[in-house]
Amino acid sequence: MIETLVWIALALAAIGVYLSWTAGRLDRLHSRMDAARAALDAQLVRRASVVLEVATSGVLDPASSLVLYEAAHAARQAEEDHREVAESELSQALRAVFADADQVEVLKAAPGGAQATEELAAAVRRVPMARRFHNDAVRAARALRRHRKVRWFRLAGHAPFPLAFEMDDEPPADLADRPT
Repeated sequence: MIETLVWIALALAAIGVYLSWTAGRLDRLHSRMDAARAALDAQLVRRASVVLEVATSGVLDPASSLVLYEAAHAARQAEEDHREVAESELSQALRAVFADADQVEVLKAAPGGAQATEELAAAVRRVPMARRFHNDAVRAARALRRHRKVRWFRLAGHAPFPLAFEMDDEPPADLADRPT
C-alpha cells in the first residue's frame, strides 16, 4: 500500500516537473517572440524615418518625394490593426520610386546622398530579416501551443495566441544589392 503511494507520488512529481519544464519553455518562446517583435518594430520605424529623410531632402522629384512621404508617414502613424497594410504600401512605394536605377544614382549623387543611400539600403534590407525572425518565433510558439498537454493544462495562461506579421517587404532591387 505505501509502496504504491510512493510510486504514485513519484509519477505525479515527474509529470509535474515535465509540465513545469514545458511551461517554462513556452514562456521563453513568448519572451523570444516579444523581443523579436520589438526588433521588428524598431526596424520598421527606422525604415520609415530614413524614407522620410530622403523624401524631405529635396533630391528626388516632387512626385516621388510626395509618394514616399505619404507612405512613410502613414506607416509611422498606422494603428496596430492596419500596420501590416501601411508597411506593405511603404514597400510598394519604395519599389515604385526606386524601380529605375537612375533614381538611386540621383540620390547618391546629391550632397550627403551616398550616406542617405547606404542608410536607406540598410534599412530596407533589415526589415525582411527582422520579420523573418519574428515569424519564426511565432511559428515555434504556435507549434508548442498546439500540443494537447499545453491546451489541457492551460500552460499558456492568458497569453494571446501568437500572430505572425505578414507584409510585403520586398526591397527595391537596386537598393537591396548595395553593400553597406
